[in-house]
Amino acid sequence: MSPEILGPLYCLGAYVLGSIPFGLVFSRLLGGPDPRQRGSGNIGFTNVLRVCGKKIGILTLFGDLGKGWLVGWLAGLGLLASPWTLLAVLSVVLGHLFPVFLKFRGGKGVATGLGGILGIHFPIGLALVLIWVATVGIWKYSSGGALMAFAAFPVISWFTMFDLQFSIFSLFLSGLVIAKHKGNIVRLLDGSEPRIGSLSSKFII
Repeated sequence: MSPEILGPLYCLGAYVLGSIPFGLVFSRLLGGPDPRQRGSGNIGFTNVLRVCGKKIGILTLFGDLGKGWLVGWLAGLGLLASPWTLLAVLSVVLGHLFPVFLKFRGGKGVATGLGGILGIHFPIGLALVLIWVATVGIWKYSSGGALMAFAAFPVISWFTMFDLQFSIFSLFLSGLVIAKHKGNIVRLLDGSEPRIGSLSSKFII
């Protein structure tokens, strides 16, 4: 199959996979509440963990991370040319942000984005995960950790890859994730963003 056909088909498949709302799937399978009706109403890991419990939350994290990783890893095996590999990772994140199965109302793309980066470039992905974990560990803001990691992504990409395509990809992916955190940014700036552990927390992955 020619790249002109395989690339778009793979990206379409990546978008559909990204649209699978694992938070909702696992909550229904295991008898948990609908995360869209509790807490922040988001289908991401943190809200699912808070309203459905540790088991469903961890499964959601691995599901969202895993779908990004799978798309990136398979594309990175050499099945697709570089531009299509990067577009495929963007597609799976777009699926998570705007899932076709939930009327295009999805999560914030952090876990899926990190999974995709881990799949195509493990060292950079690992660096971003460590930045997220360290930031959350110090300041106790989940959203702050996500913002710090994706703000660092373009910088790390440029100084490690020296590749224009990858740098553009990093800017676009970071822009998508950061834009979905607009409300969190406002709360961080005015001091009203809840820390991890707060029962009224609104942070989400």
